[in-house]
Amino acid sequence: MKIDHVAIWTDNLELLKDYYVKYFDGKASDPYTNPERQFYSYFITFNSGTRLEIMAMPNIPKNHNDTILKQHHGIIHLAFGCETPQQVDGKAQQLRENGFKILGEPRKTGDGYYEFETLDPDNNRLEVTTEIR
Repeated sequence: MKIDHVAIWTDNLELLKDYYVKYFDGKASDPYTNPERQFYSYFITFNSGTRLEIMAMPNIPKNHNDTILKQHHGIIHLAFGCETPQQVDGKAQQLRENGFKILGEPRKTGDGYYEFETLDPDNNRLEVTTEIR
C-alpha cells in the first residue's frame, strides 16, 4: 500500500499549483474542469510518485481553525523529504528569501530527523525533512 494522493481545497488554484511546482519540483497535470459543478483541479505529481490534488469549487467553507499557531485534530501537515540536511537548509533559505514564513527553523528532532516547518500560500502547514539516524 502507498498513499496515492492528498487533496486540498483552495480559492487560489493557480497560485497553489505554481507554488508546489516551483518550490517542490512537482509536475502539474492539465487542468480538470467539471462545468456543471464548477469544479476545477490539478494533480501535482512528485518524484516519489505521490500526488497532491489541488481543488477549487464555489461555496466550500473556509477552515476556521488557527493553522499557524495552534494544532487541531485531523491532518495537520504535509511533509516533503530531502536527501540531506544541506538540502533542508537550502529549501528553508529559498522559501524565506521568497517571502514565505518559516514557523520552525531547521533543527534536529528527538526522533532522528532534521526538519523545518513552513506554510504554503493558503497557510497549509508543511514540513521539509530528512532522516539523520
